[in-house]
Amino acid sequence: MQVEAPFGFVVIDKPAGLTSHDCVSRMRRVFGLKRVGHGGTLDPAVTGVLPIALGHATRLLPYLPGAKSYRGSIQLGQRTSSDDQQGDLISKQAWPELDTAEIETYLEPFRGTIQQRPPQVSAVHVQGERAHARARRGETMEIPARTITIERLQLLSWNQQLGQLDFNVDCSSGTYIRSLARDLGELIGCGGCLGWLKRTQALGFHEQQAVPLPDRDNPSLTTPPAVLEPLTALAHLPRLQLNEEEQESWRCGRRITAHQDQCQPAPKPLASDQQESAPIETEASENEASDNETGESKPSESKPMLVVIGCRGEVAGMAYWEDSSTVKPKVVFNARG
Repeated sequence: MQVEAPFGFVVIDKPAGLTSHDCVSRMRRVFGLKRVGHGGTLDPAVTGVLPIALGHATRLLPYLPGAKSYRGSIQLGQRTSSDDQQGDLISKQAWPELDTAEIETYLEPFRGTIQQRPPQVSAVHVQGERAHARARRGETMEIPARTITIERLQLLSWNQQLGQLDFNVDCSSGTYIRSLARDLGELIGCGGCLGWLKRTQALGFHEQQAVPLPDRDNPSLTTPPAVLEPLTALAHLPRLQLNEEEQESWRCGRRITAHQDQCQPAPKPLASDQQESAPIETEASENEASDNETGESKPSESKPMLVVIGCRGEVAGMAYWEDSSTVKPKVVFNARG
């Protein structure tokens, strides 16, 4: 597999009204590439960080950290078919008089590791079919709850008059923020749904790195954005540096003999990373089949992954420790043959 430029990532600030696939299609045209993928699907109404992988960097998507962070608003007093304000209104009722201390009390059960039931309109499979497809036909399904973790749930503000609360959340893969809004409303007793949502961090990328989506109708936004180096996205993993002899073996797909103390440890996260990041499946769009468009399988959690660095400092691929002294290739860039 010979790596050709561009090879890296672009972090898009996804606008409302577009699917994640729409953004991928736009980037294919802007860069003139067929091989483009995204990590972490966003619903059309959701804005914010959408990592886009270019070229062979799509093969790195399964190895990026799964942590995601959001900022958004919950509307109390409304129940909808999709658990957000894009769905059909099912019922509406008044919310009780609450102060911020009482809101905090209601939020507390949702912090930490909990069981959460995905929305009816979601991309989860129910008896071999996506839930959103069955929901469109008017079916109501019993979707099993799943274990998720909400590392941080921070109340930013509470508006009693409007029944709206703004929040920050850091959560694990598999979390639905729409379900959080729904379940909070049910706990309070008045119903609730998601008002608006913006993703602020995904797969190790932050909103400060995000750029506007190139716009075909706006000449100032048609220039391809700067591409981030692949190592930018892999800073959470340890690295193994190859010498020239080892690199030749690596390019042929052979195992490498090494010792774990030869690995460079993963760099410590910056203070901003510690504040923003945390372990979320995202608000998966009903139009998308998966979190990425690469077809790559996710690595086994039982195998500690590492980044293999070529003798010139480039990313040579991904590997894991087969045993304490053997590194087995998983992804090989610039392979021979």
